[in-house]
Amino acid sequence: MARQPVVRHNDWGSLAPATLGAWEPTLSVTVVVPTFNYQRTLPYVLAGLAAQSYPAHLLEVLVVDDQSSPPQELPDVRPDNTRLIRVEEGWGRANACHLGALAADGDVLHWYDADMLAYREEVEAHARWHHLVDYAVPGGSKLFVDPTWLLDLDPATVRDRVAAGEAGDLFPDQEHERHQWVEDYWAKTDDLRTAGPRAQRYHIGMTGSVTKALYLDSDGFDRTLRLGEDMHLGHSLAQAGGVFVVDREARSWHLGRSQVLRRAEQVNRFNDPYLADLVPTMRPKRNRRGRTYQVPYLEVVLEAGPADETIHLVDSLLDGDVPDLRVTVVGPWSSVHDDRVQPVEDPVLETRLVHRSYVHEPRVRLVESAPDGSDAEFVLRIPDASMAPLPPALAALLDDLERTHHGARVLTYDSGATARLERTSALARVARLAEEGEDREALLEESFGVKTYPAAEVGWVPVDERVVERFVLGARPPMDPAKSEKRLRKALGNADGTTAVRPAVRPAEAPAESEHRRGLFGRRR
Repeated sequence: MARQPVVRHNDWGSLAPATLGAWEPTLSVTVVVPTFNYQRTLPYVLAGLAAQSYPAHLLEVLVVDDQSSPPQELPDVRPDNTRLIRVEEGWGRANACHLGALAADGDVLHWYDADMLAYREEVEAHARWHHLVDYAVPGGSKLFVDPTWLLDLDPATVRDRVAAGEAGDLFPDQEHERHQWVEDYWAKTDDLRTAGPRAQRYHIGMTGSVTKALYLDSDGFDRTLRLGEDMHLGHSLAQAGGVFVVDREARSWHLGRSQVLRRAEQVNRFNDPYLADLVPTMRPKRNRRGRTYQVPYLEVVLEAGPADETIHLVDSLLDGDVPDLRVTVVGPWSSVHDDRVQPVEDPVLETRLVHRSYVHEPRVRLVESAPDGSDAEFVLRIPDASMAPLPPALAALLDDLERTHHGARVLTYDSGATARLERTSALARVARLAEEGEDREALLEESFGVKTYPAAEVGWVPVDERVVERFVLGARPPMDPAKSEKRLRKALGNADGTTAVRPAVRPAEAPAESEHRRGLFGRRR
């Protein structure tokens, strides 16, 4: 079997999907429809799905009833292979979709909300991408409409009209509202082809699809989320190697305005803390300094060596311009004991000193074996404790990767050792593509790009030359309070009695405070 095609970055334009109606599908598709009290619109959703061009024997529809009241029942007009399962534990769309994914029989999972009406070729348009690569994440195009008049029609009539290719004529005299913020970004990025790693932020699950294999390889839906689950899923799928496709022939009507459109300010205010904590690519939601998050932007992995050098290196990492990080130190920590021993002659003294230095540091994780993967956006693997980055070095290297959309930076030491700063999603993509014995470095270069720098030329110095500042507080008699106040004001930058504080810097192009602000962090529309 030939290797899957290579998509560089997120440029899915290199793929050649089949022409609708002119190919022979082989993969089975499960359409997962989560529903909570959508008794009015669900019959029309299933009517549209009953009229699909995709072969009926390859199509399954799984309606997941999220404890509707009264309980959801299946209408008469529906695809032949339609099942209903009920949520017994947990609640919310993310939970329902995840349960549907686990229960699905199809090779492909197609999320479809219970207030959507599909055009005849909607499922087929999605499925053709999954026949090309197993890491595609297609999204469809939709228009929001008032469904009032449609709900007076017999669902069988709607099914017949969709089957006849007349879905586009169902709302001829109504205003059609576009998903504007998504459409605007699509327009800026050639339908996400030039978006690179930022494409994941525009994953819209109400019309999304993914192979079941990719979903299971990812972290999937976070079942604790009540809103914003699509953006988090986009991050999870990107971390597993996904490429995000815009298919404008996968068309649907959205029956009514979505909650995000109706209550944008409130929804974004609710989402901001959750997405800031879980999705590192949403950098504008994160503070530049002073915070740690559940999922870090950068993870640094290193083996513990001699205590002095290891401690100095870890302190240097924590002292840098990238506070949004986790440092994972690998060592035999279980050997640290409480047995009676002369402290300075302890056989595990080196390990003990490193352990005690960081056992209570929240940004350092002490593990016995190196992790296979990471939930962070980037991973830096350091070969030894001989060199350390100056404060701006890591931020500069990460910015270099972000600008180029590349997958890795290799840093060479004079000793011949190398450190590697790698994009997690790039490594996952390569793992999906690589065949046994294939040169993965060449594949990483082909799919994302790799560049090598001598470490000493990009801000790395011998570890004993890296200065990490400590507090200085010498013994001295008490100072006169007036003199102390004068020093206080000098330290704050104003001797005239007013207190100088760090200004809230706003980019020149940002709008005024009253313009287009939303969410806890004032994210612009």
